[in-house]
Amino acid sequence: MAMLPDDPTLDEIRAHLAPRLAAHAAFDGWRPAAIDSAAAQAGVDPAVARLAFPGGAVAMIDAWFESVDRAMTAALPPERLAAMKVRERIRALVIARLDAVAGEREALRRAIAVLALPANIPAATRLGWRTADRIWRLAGDTAADFNHYSKRLTLSALYTATILVFLDDESPDFADTHAFLDRRIANVIAYEAAKARRAQRRARRPSLSRFIGRLRYPVA
Repeated sequence: MAMLPDDPTLDEIRAHLAPRLAAHAAFDGWRPAAIDSAAAQAGVDPAVARLAFPGGAVAMIDAWFESVDRAMTAALPPERLAAMKVRERIRALVIARLDAVAGEREALRRAIAVLALPANIPAATRLGWRTADRIWRLAGDTAADFNHYSKRLTLSALYTATILVFLDDESPDFADTHAFLDRRIANVIAYEAAKARRAQRRARRPSLSRFIGRLRYPVA
């Protein structure tokens, strides 16, 4: 992990402590005690460290998830992703993110419990969307129409379902989780293909409005 600069800002302290939080949250929960332990480990004044997480548990989880996304991005540089098909990129990025939290499943389980509280649902939705958006952007998606949103909603649902399997997966190298992910991706691909076929059929159907337009304006 990078060293903190002299006289760091609160943003720099938060980013520096974020990867360390999960190991302590697994025992202390997503509470100030975990910040104190991470700060002591990093040689940061605990009182100052607490100021870096003014939103309490949600702010701590947000920072940790941000660090996990950075680890996912670092694991798959652009040149590696460029050699893959889009489907393979999505799979590889999801697995890279799972790998980044594989040693902290108890902390992840506790984080999900915190985010599942009614008051935290908006934050949970925002964090899920942020990760799905980053995965799609890393995969090369540039859609700006309705597909931009539908792709991210679909991926958020897929990732959430995969996480639930991952949390209790005791198979070697998380083989069961990977198999589940592959099935879900295959289901999504099949659904998108069926949707595209339906759209093509609708486009080929005779249009009453266009027929009437031709009657009125033969050159149309």
